[in-house]
Amino acid sequence: MSKAREDVTSIYTAAIKAVNPAGAVASHVKRRNNRLALRSQGKKFKEYDLRKFERIIVVGAGKASASMAREIENILGDRIDSGLICVKHGYADTLSKIGIIEASHPVPDASGMAAARTILGMLGGAGENDLVISLISGGGSALLPLPPDGITLDEKRSATSLLLESGASIREMNTMRKHLSLVKGGNMAKAVHRATVINLMISDVVGDDMDVIASGPFVPDSSTYRDALGVLEKYELRERVPASVSERIRSGARGEIEENPAPGSPLFKKVTNLIVASNIIALEAALREARRLGYHSIVLSSMIEGDTKDAAFWHSRIAREIAASSHPMPSPACLISGGETTVVIAGGGLGGRNMEFAMHAARFIEGLEDITMASIGTDGTDGPTDAAGAIVDGMTTRLSRERGIDINEYIKSNDSYHYHEKMGNLIVTGPTNTNVMDVRIIIVR
Repeated sequence: MSKAREDVTSIYTAAIKAVNPAGAVASHVKRRNNRLALRSQGKKFKEYDLRKFERIIVVGAGKASASMAREIENILGDRIDSGLICVKHGYADTLSKIGIIEASHPVPDASGMAAARTILGMLGGAGENDLVISLISGGGSALLPLPPDGITLDEKRSATSLLLESGASIREMNTMRKHLSLVKGGNMAKAVHRATVINLMISDVVGDDMDVIASGPFVPDSSTYRDALGVLEKYELRERVPASVSERIRSGARGEIEENPAPGSPLFKKVTNLIVASNIIALEAALREARRLGYHSIVLSSMIEGDTKDAAFWHSRIAREIAASSHPMPSPACLISGGETTVVIAGGGLGGRNMEFAMHAARFIEGLEDITMASIGTDGTDGPTDAAGAIVDGMTTRLSRERGIDINEYIKSNDSYHYHEKMGNLIVTGPTNTNVMDVRIIIVR
């Protein structure tokens, strides 16, 4: 697998480099003297006269927000008055004008709540002559928890954990989060409605829906309390989540609690939302690198979601078809896809969706030594581990048996990390300081 591993490494490295947060901000935000221009798809999108603003305040949250903030400091320098961002532990950067708080992800903690409260206070003090720049990326939902009165952080953590274990999608997770928060679902925009807001986002959600990215603190909320109640009922969690959580969602569904600011609300009149990096940008960079390496290559989709095992199965079937009939392309071939799948937790093992994908894929391509499959989280972490993902080929399961390692037992216990660790299949990148979901790379030689 050495040659395939080398090529996979080159391909996912190109993908991650293409969505570098600092580069993404630099390509979309340009300053010339006192003019600040936003660019989208290479064209001027909107322009601001910096002389009209008394203060510039920078806030944000997410795994990529520190690198985004560093670039904003490079662009605006001493024009920045103050700021605060919240990042996952280990994702900090050196900043001069903007403060940083490190907090827990994916389950929120007290540090994240303190950051959310401080940022909300900053925004509440912003006036009509101030400019607020928001830097939002994947992970922002967990990193800025601020539950409403009557719900404790521990109770919100419990509800979050139950949703994660049930295999809820990021959209469903964030529908719940938006209705258990004083900052998400457009509520930051509500707090700062007098000021002008530029909200720059790195998307980690399928379809790049802005109100789902970090639960849309500056974006109108297209979901309702009734939708949140539907999520609880779908996963049979209505009676399992803490009583305070269930009661708030049910009260909201009955119309007893005001909904979050919705599309069309005048609260967003002075807010400009712009996505500066996304999964498809990473996949297109991976495609170019695969072709440079000599592979017939295609991007299948940037919108893969659903059960991880199912995704591993149909990816493997396409690879097997190439090996058998040269359809839809001849070998050497490289299939590339992105998105974010889910895992229903049945065991107590350690792992994440990318390593789980690879573990299932190993069984589906058993005996086909010409096929190599890898799945990598662009943020550099897969679940609560130090690995970004894993790589397997058609000989992986045979090697498992030779070493006395029963892959089926690891699958039953959702212990993908320890399986791949023993097999030498882990992909470890370290923190990448970005997050645009996952990249899957399948090579047929």
